[in-house]
Amino acid sequence: MKSDMQSSPIVVGIDPDPERRMALAWAADEAQRRRRPLRLVYAQGEPLAGGGPARSLPSYEQWRDEAHASGNAALTDAVAFVERRCPGTVTSALLTEGHPAWVLAEQSRHAALVVVGSQHLGSARERFSSASVALPLSARSACPVVVLREAEHTTQQPPYFVVGVDGSPGSGAAVDFAFEEAELRGANLRALYVWHTPLLGVLDEHAALQECRRVLAETAAGRSEAHPGVELHHEVVEGHAVQELCEASAHAIGLVVGTRGRGGFRGMLLGSVSQGVLHHAHCPVLLVPQRS
Repeated sequence: MKSDMQSSPIVVGIDPDPERRMALAWAADEAQRRRRPLRLVYAQGEPLAGGGPARSLPSYEQWRDEAHASGNAALTDAVAFVERRCPGTVTSALLTEGHPAWVLAEQSRHAALVVVGSQHLGSARERFSSASVALPLSARSACPVVVLREAEHTTQQPPYFVVGVDGSPGSGAAVDFAFEEAELRGANLRALYVWHTPLLGVLDEHAALQECRRVLAETAAGRSEAHPGVELHHEVVEGHAVQELCEASAHAIGLVVGTRGRGGFRGMLLGSVSQGVLHHAHCPVLLVPQRS
């Protein structure tokens, strides 16, 4: 790699199953595209109970040695995969102990991106492909998190990203990141403001919609000038935010949202929209924390 490569790595959580390489492939391609190093992380969880009452639990030392051997093997295979897919990418591997969400959140403090797979959200037996990793990691990460529940879809040309806008500071950070990603990919950007009529209604619905359009236009204005190569399409749609964003993601190569928008309660780990799109989006989800 050239000497001007950025130093902050792209971090990816490694799934021990060699058939599950979607997150690793995405992260390797992104590292090559951004000219950043790639760090592969395999986190050992806690020892599991034996298969039945007749089986004695392994000692910690036995469990650790076996787990480390399998972890090192998984990392070796993953490094070889990256070398074949993206030759020249500077790659490092980290084998560590601890819950994957906690380990990756710690890694995020010095990372440009953290990437995890999540093909089967809600399955308690999954590791890097479970909500038990994606949700707490996204809530605590210091950098954007990419969750690959679905592969990128390129059924429509030119390719495009979708970004959710609501006027909040977190939404602004998401729009910045979406423009950056779109520019790197030579993709278009579709910015959506999803407006939902309050239960008690509004005195002037037309004025409310006009305000939504104003916020959307102002949010995108300066960013468009900074990224003249990105073709921007923006619109206000009425409905439920999660449903509308997920429907818009059907043919997108990525859906970008902030981790917390307007209306979030103090102390909430992750915004309800962020959680919803993690479960239902039809493309990779890019979750962007608010800048501190």
